[in-house]
Amino acid sequence: MTVLPAYGGGSLADVLPSVAGALSVPGEQNQLGLPPAPRYAVLLLDGLGWNLLERNADVAPYLSSLAARSLTAGVPSTTGVSLTSFGTGLPPGAHGIVGYTSIVPETGALLNALQWDAPVDPRRWQPHQTVFERVAAAGVATRNVSKARFDNSGLTAAAFRGSAHRGADTVEDRLDATRFASREGKSSLVYVYDSQLDYTGHGQGSSSWQWRKELAAADTFASQVRSALPRDAVLLVVADHGMVDVAPPNRVDLDLEPALTDGLQLIGGESRFRHLYCVDGAAADVQATYRARLGEDALVLSREEAVARGWFGVVEDRVAPRIGDVVVASLGPVALVASRRYPNEAGLIGLHGSLTEDEMLIPLLVDEGR
Repeated sequence: MTVLPAYGGGSLADVLPSVAGALSVPGEQNQLGLPPAPRYAVLLLDGLGWNLLERNADVAPYLSSLAARSLTAGVPSTTGVSLTSFGTGLPPGAHGIVGYTSIVPETGALLNALQWDAPVDPRRWQPHQTVFERVAAAGVATRNVSKARFDNSGLTAAAFRGSAHRGADTVEDRLDATRFASREGKSSLVYVYDSQLDYTGHGQGSSSWQWRKELAAADTFASQVRSALPRDAVLLVVADHGMVDVAPPNRVDLDLEPALTDGLQLIGGESRFRHLYCVDGAAADVQATYRARLGEDALVLSREEAVARGWFGVVEDRVAPRIGDVVVASLGPVALVASRRYPNEAGLIGLHGSLTEDEMLIPLLVDEGR
């Protein structure tokens, strides 16, 4: 079963605008009906899907005790896309980060949104004002607590500009930074990011004992974040995507099947959601080849078809060429790897990016404290 993104009232992109409304920032709409408060902290646990939390509630008693509803990620359901939707309040078709990797149309290079490894100005790539900028302009103390190395990253500039970065590489540092930042000014917004669940899921699988152990640690950390906040603060816990495990026999290696690379200029995206950039005139043949090869295990659409289905929200003209000529969204337990091009990715167990429930549904958990 596929899950379409609920942009405009039920997606990750709607969280921060609703927080801004709950903080009484002029002009902001609290579409998610969050409780009004002078202070908010938003903890984003990378990789904590709604279904994963429900299946493993026994090792996450604090998170499972909170008032909860499900939201959707955007498409593709991957970190760079989701974090930018979170920070801007916009769907990918507007903010312009459309995949883990995507083409830079002006140069033909492939941009990795997490590593920001192409010479692209993030403020031009994503020119819209962020929610953090709007909140800060209203006088709210706005802080971003995450690893120190993220301070100067292109993704931080694209998604989180307007928030003062607080580098914190250990749990203790993150709690100290959160404790201080949440008490600044008369009103505050603190964003806290933790990536360990996602890291463990990729390497060990989201059904592994290691992942469950990491979820227990995340549960403890979330409870500690709540304890670090002042009593008048609301804590939200969200995620950027879920995860599915794909066994090695279910990986289709594009580099070992010449028919699957014929007509391609670049292979972008990731193994559960591929952007295929075709040589001129080859897109229809590429689409037909992939549909025949994958059958019911994937949705294989042209760029125009994917846009028409609303996968990326309203797509701005400058963004459209960044989307693959053909996009491939895995539905079954299948992954499209490219072992020679991307050897590190080909060995991952836990994956995400597509439109299944396990990947798309994310939690919105609320602790009003007091």
